[in-house]
Amino acid sequence: MRIEHTLDELHAAVTQRWWMQLFAAFTRCIIAVGFIPPSIPKILHQPFTRLPDSNPVGHYFNALLNTGYYYEFIGWSQLMASILLLIPRTSHFGALLFFPIIVNIAVLTNAVGFVGTWLITILMALAGTFMVAWEYDRLKPIIFFTRKDRTRRFKLQLFLIPAVFALGGILCGLLAWSLRLGNLPDYFKSTLVLVVLGAAFGLVVAIHYWLMPVGNLSHSATSVQE
Repeated sequence: MRIEHTLDELHAAVTQRWWMQLFAAFTRCIIAVGFIPPSIPKILHQPFTRLPDSNPVGHYFNALLNTGYYYEFIGWSQLMASILLLIPRTSHFGALLFFPIIVNIAVLTNAVGFVGTWLITILMALAGTFMVAWEYDRLKPIIFFTRKDRTRRFKLQLFLIPAVFALGGILCGLLAWSLRLGNLPDYFKSTLVLVVLGAAFGLVVAIHYWLMPVGNLSHSATSVQE
C-alpha cells in the first residue's frame, strides 16, 4: 500500500534526527510525570479540588468523588499510563493508554471552564498525539498487517447462524412464559420480538465470522515485495 510506504518514510525521516529523539524522550517523560500527581488523590480517594458545588468544576469533581471505586480506577489508570510511558519497552502501550485519558480530560476541562487548566490539558493532548505518532513503527501492525487465513466456511452459514439465535429467542420466550418472568402482558408477541432480535443479532455474528481473518500475521502486499 502506498500510504504505508509514505508513512514509513515520514516516520523514519522524523525519528532519525537526534533533536527529535531528544524531544520525544523529554515529551514522554514530562507527560508521564505530569500524570502522577493527579493520580495520587484519586487512588487515595481524596478530593481533587476544594471548589464548592456552585462552581461547575467543583460540582463535577465532587460528583466524581462520590462514584466510589470508579474515582480510584481513574487514578490507577493514570498511574499505569505513567509507569508504562516511563519504561522504554512498554512506552507504546503507555502512549495508547495515555491518549484517550488525556483527550477526555482536555474536553472536560474546556467544557466546564477549568480556568488555566484547559490550556495545559490541550497541550498534553497534543503531546499524547505526538507520542502515539512517534510509536508508529510499533503500532502499525494494528493497521497494516493482516492474517493469512479466513474462518472455516460452511453451507448456508449466513442462514444457519441467525437461525440458531432465533431458536434461542424462542427458548428464552418459552422460559419467560413458563416462569412468568417480567409479568409481560403478551408472551407470544414478546417471543416473536425475541426471535426477530435473535435472528438480527445472529446475522451480525455471521457476517463478523465470515469476514474475520485468522491464522498467522502477514505483511501487506507491498511489504512482502520488498
